[in-house]
Amino acid sequence: MDDFICPRCKTSKFQNPSLKMMVNVCGHGLCESCVDLLFLKGSGACPDCRIPLRRNNFRVQLFEDPVIEKEVDIRKRVLRDFNKKEEDFSSLREYNDYLEEIETIIYNLTNDVDIVETNKKIEQYKRENRDFIIKNKSKIGREEYELEEILEIEKQQEELRKNVIKQEEVNAKKKKIQQKEALIDELMFSNANAKNILETFAQNVEEEKNREEVEVAKLPNKMTQFSTGVQFGRASQSIQYLPVKLDEGPLYSYKSVTITTDGPQPPTMDEVLNKGYTRHVRSETEQEMAGGYKANIACMRALQDALAGLFHVKKVNT
Repeated sequence: MDDFICPRCKTSKFQNPSLKMMVNVCGHGLCESCVDLLFLKGSGACPDCRIPLRRNNFRVQLFEDPVIEKEVDIRKRVLRDFNKKEEDFSSLREYNDYLEEIETIIYNLTNDVDIVETNKKIEQYKRENRDFIIKNKSKIGREEYELEEILEIEKQQEELRKNVIKQEEVNAKKKKIQQKEALIDELMFSNANAKNILETFAQNVEEEKNREEVEVAKLPNKMTQFSTGVQFGRASQSIQYLPVKLDEGPLYSYKSVTITTDGPQPPTMDEVLNKGYTRHVRSETEQEMAGGYKANIACMRALQDALAGLFHVKKVNT
């Protein structure tokens, strides 16, 4: 965001820290001042691509790359009509083809590929699925409304918890001040030994602390959850995690792999090294050795694969 420069007035974020970049459906950015000057009448043309634009369609640019801004805007507009879900299809293959078609449309509109044909395809889809689109829009609207209600309830509960914690902190501070004032009065007006008074005070504070911890532990564990299903509350802080039970059994013991072939037996590792099999094989580099690669092992595996498909055939006399 710090590297943003308005292409028209050449003002940068460094020159004007309060610079706010705006972007429209074409994906070309302008600073807020240039947008106000160029689109005083509500509509105008983009200085870069000369596409007719409207002032109320400009929005604050969030991403450094304006192409991403353009794709985000196009994706929102396309998905507003292409709003089918997986349960609306008879098979997973049809749903995947539908998603692939959506991505193709978004790609074409973002990169200016077959704009006319793509828009015709969108309009045809909207005509053929008009009732279905309206039905799904109302369904999505209800789901969004329910989600907003859940988020509002969580917000109120969070505010209530903050107020309770804040009040507890205020009460704890008042209690500490009262205890200190009582200690000072006792030290000033009591004839008892000051050391004994301090020891008694420290002991009373410790007992009070332990008593509060016991009372907190006795509180009922009222659980609730966020809209995502994540639990929160006192119980989530005091969950005792038990160790995972492991199946007891015999320890693992390595057994070498035996390769059975019906044809010639492949050479052993000693034969690969000593009988010249690796003579025409490129040696491994230091980087390959660091990764665990060795030329002799690769050569032996290649020979095993080559010989695994061979088998003896009895010669038939004709």
